[in-house]
Amino acid sequence: MQSQSTQNNQRKKRHTWSLLFSVAILGLGLYFWSNFQYFVDLYNYQTYDPSVEVASITKNSRLTEDGKFAFYSAQPAIDGTRAFNVKCDRKEENTAILGCYTANKIYIFAVTDKRLDGIREVTAVHEMLHVIYQRISVDDRAKLQVLLDAEAKKLEKDKDFAERMAFYARTEPGERYNELHSIIGTEVSSVSSELENYYAKYFDRKHITGLYKEYKSEFKKLETQAGEMKAQIDALSGKIDKAKEKYASDIKSLDRDIVVFNSQAESGTFTSQSQFDSERASLVARADQIKQQQASINLLVKQYNDLIKQHNDIITESNKLYQSIDSSLAPAPSV
Repeated sequence: MQSQSTQNNQRKKRHTWSLLFSVAILGLGLYFWSNFQYFVDLYNYQTYDPSVEVASITKNSRLTEDGKFAFYSAQPAIDGTRAFNVKCDRKEENTAILGCYTANKIYIFAVTDKRLDGIREVTAVHEMLHVIYQRISVDDRAKLQVLLDAEAKKLEKDKDFAERMAFYARTEPGERYNELHSIIGTEVSSVSSELENYYAKYFDRKHITGLYKEYKSEFKKLETQAGEMKAQIDALSGKIDKAKEKYASDIKSLDRDIVVFNSQAESGTFTSQSQFDSERASLVARADQIKQQQASINLLVKQYNDLIKQHNDIITESNKLYQSIDSSLAPAPSV
């Protein structure tokens, strides 16, 4: 039979173990709660089965393991149908949306125009950076925002950048730094060393900004060609107008002088045959010159029409390029 002292010691040990077990459970609970998002991401990452397209984008984006983890934890989907618009609201009618991160999932529009190779990869990294930003601690965000502000200040005179940030301010108020985090990371070729080191944890930034520059140049090239062609058209139009004014004035002057010449011939004003022949030859020469003016104008008009056609062809190509990234023009999803 155990002594009272032995029983008390056993009870104390059981109490101690029970207390330690409770503390351990509480500790595990607190750890799990404080890292809840990580465990959700881990589950999504491990249960996600990427499509061939997504796997290809991941490889071509040159994501690091951390970048791939963030990307796959959002279980990205590629969609080239109008169903994409259900997931990604375009906010404003005339704005094309290439991707979005919503309800903890990434959606990417399936742009197929070969001239825009790389646009899916840049979009994928842009959206992946939204996943990263959402998980950054408050302190780390504050430090990062200082660096992002410094880069944004360098871009404040860039019209396209200013218009884009104004769009986000209208459509996603309060998300300035979230968007800067993605835009600067994927589109700005040169940033501070601190930001370079930060982004390097997730992807090859030089590669991604290179892809962005390549496909963006396709839009810029057509825009530049159309602008140059428009300038030539306007200049030629002005030249034609001036030539037509001179032609009309010369015709009017010649008609008036022919009337005077015929009147003088009928009234016998000319004192000699040589004077008559000289005046007549002068009028014939002017008439020939006016014919040459007419031929020159016709040539200018032909050049003008050719330029108009070339300009329209460029506009058509530009429209096709923009239409290729417009999800509202995508086919309906198959049943």
